[in-house]
Amino acid sequence: MCGSQNIILQGRTVVLQDCIVRGDLAGVKIGRHCIIGERVVIRPPFKRFQAGVAFFPMHIGDYVVIEDDCVINASMIGSYVHIGKGSVIGRRSTLKDCCAIAPNSVVPPETIVPPYAYFSGQPALYENDLPECTRELMVDYTETFYQNFKAV
Repeated sequence: MCGSQNIILQGRTVVLQDCIVRGDLAGVKIGRHCIIGERVVIRPPFKRFQAGVAFFPMHIGDYVVIEDDCVINASMIGSYVHIGKGSVIGRRSTLKDCCAIAPNSVVPPETIVPPYAYFSGQPALYENDLPECTRELMVDYTETFYQNFKAV
């Protein structure tokens, strides 16, 4: 974790091994009951200006699952979100509450993923709606994962 003074992890969040969270670039806030998989890279979004580059704070909501080998460069990830293994979330993208990204998908920069949407592909496009019980499913999944987690 680079720049750990700028990284806020709320309660019961599990960060697995070999993750990189770039708090040295800008603030990163991760909510409650989140699961960050192995080898995930989380870096705040940036924007290029004539005078240089500016990094912006990143916010990840509650009950979020980011599976292994993902690269996250979003400006905001809402609550109850599931990001599949090997996915790439483009810079300054916004993932609203209760959405899901399929494994090995690439969300283009500045994309807004609406609530209850399932995106997949390269580039990731809308595929389907998620059920209304997505919130409860994510709460159950993340709380069960935390209760059964054994630190090595």
